[in-house]
Amino acid sequence: MIPDGFGPASVTMARDYLRWRDGQKELPYDSLQVGSIRTYASDSYITDSAAGGTALATGTKTYNGAVAVDTSRQAVATLLEGAERRGMSTGLVVTSRLTHATPAVFSSHVPDRGQENRIARQQLNKDIEVMLGGGRRHFLPQSAEGSAREDDLDLLQAAQDRGYEVVQTASELSRAGEGQTQENRLLGLFSPGHMAYEIDRDHTQQPSLAAMTETAIDRLSGNGEGYFLMVEGSRIDHAGHGNDAASHLRDILAFNRAAKSALTAAQEDDNTLVVIVSDHETGGLTLGRNRDEGIYSWRPETLAAVKASSGAIADSIRSIRSTGASEAAKRTRIAGTLTRLTGVQDVPTEIVSNLMTVEGPYAVGNAVSPLVNRQALVGWTSHAHTAVDVNLYAYGPGANAFVGHHDNTTIARKLANLMDVDLESLTGTLRAGRDAR
Repeated sequence: MIPDGFGPASVTMARDYLRWRDGQKELPYDSLQVGSIRTYASDSYITDSAAGGTALATGTKTYNGAVAVDTSRQAVATLLEGAERRGMSTGLVVTSRLTHATPAVFSSHVPDRGQENRIARQQLNKDIEVMLGGGRRHFLPQSAEGSAREDDLDLLQAAQDRGYEVVQTASELSRAGEGQTQENRLLGLFSPGHMAYEIDRDHTQQPSLAAMTETAIDRLSGNGEGYFLMVEGSRIDHAGHGNDAASHLRDILAFNRAAKSALTAAQEDDNTLVVIVSDHETGGLTLGRNRDEGIYSWRPETLAAVKASSGAIADSIRSIRSTGASEAAKRTRIAGTLTRLTGVQDVPTEIVSNLMTVEGPYAVGNAVSPLVNRQALVGWTSHAHTAVDVNLYAYGPGANAFVGHHDNTTIARKLANLMDVDLESLTGTLRAGRDAR
C-alpha cells in the first residue's frame, strides 16, 4: 500500500485532525511502524514517483522518469510479475490514472513515464486480474471523444475480448460480477484522467479507495496460491504539489480507510502480509508557521471548513473572471466564493487581487492554497517532492523483516524473498521476451 507523497508530517496532520474531530488518538497503522526508508533516485537526491516506484516494485535504483527499467533502460522484473509467475492473483488499485507512474512501474516497462498509451497496452497484455482507477482516455481509440491515444486501438474492447468485465461508475463496480464467475477479470476506469480528490468526489460516480480495495481483495483472495495487490492513495501527492492542505488531509483519510480494510482482511485471514510505505514526501509540509510572531500551534479545525479542492475553487474563480461583470463585482464575488468554500471569513485583499490576474494551468489553484494554509498555520517549502525519509509500516507474516531504516530498493528485495520470487532470474526472462521490446 503506497500513500504517494506522504511524509512524516502528513501522518501527524491526519492524527491531529482526527483527535480534534472525534478524540481518535491512533491511525490504523500507528502501532505497526517498523522503520523508515530513504528515497533518492540514481540521478538525484530527490526522486520522482517513477524512480521511487521502480525501487519499490523491482529493487532497482534508477533515474527519474524510468518505469521498471534500469539506468541502461533495460527492463527489470517487478514483484507483480513475480507473483504472476508463481500463480498468484494480482491487482492494481489507484486513484490516479492506471497508466500513471506508480501503477505503471508494477505492470509495464518503458524508459519514460510519459509513454502512457504504451503503458496501457502493456498492462492489458499482463495477466492482472483486477485493475481499478482512472485514465480512461488512454484506453480509448483516437476517434473517441476525450481520447489521448494517437492510434485506433480500442483497449476497452480489447479488454473485454481478453475476459475483462469493464466498469466505469461506482454503481457498476458495486454490481460487478453479478451473474459471472469470480474468475472473470475486472477493469474499472472511473475517470478520463485522475479520479477526483476525495474532497470533490461524486460518490454516485466514483468509488472510494476503500471500496475499490475491498472489491479487489474479495476478487483476488479466492486463489489458493495467494495474491499480490498494490494499492495507491495517488492524490495525496497531487494535493501536496498544490500545497492544498485540506485536499491532502482528505485523501490521507480516504487512504486510511482503505488501509483499515486491508488490515482487517489480513487479520481475518491470518496469513497475509501488509506493507505500507510511501515513495517520497511531497511539498515539504510543516505543521506550525511563524505568522507575524512565533505561535506554538497549528489549527486542524480550519481544514474541516474547507468544502472543495484548490483546483475546484480555481475553476469557480475562472468562471467569475470570464463574466462581463465589473472589476469591483468580480472582486466581491471572488471574495464571497473563497469564504463560502474555504470557511475563511476575512479574505485578504492581496489574495483577491492576485486571483484577478494570475494565469497558468496551476497558478490559480496555487494562489488559492495560501489562504487556508495561513489560517491553519500550515507551511510548505515546495511545490515538488523532497528528500525527506518516509515511514514504513508492516503487519503479518514476515513483518519483522522490515524493522529498521532501509534504502527503498530493500523493500522489493525483502518482499521478493518472502514471496519466493527470483527477480534477477525473471529479469533475464523478460529481456529475452516481448515485454522488454
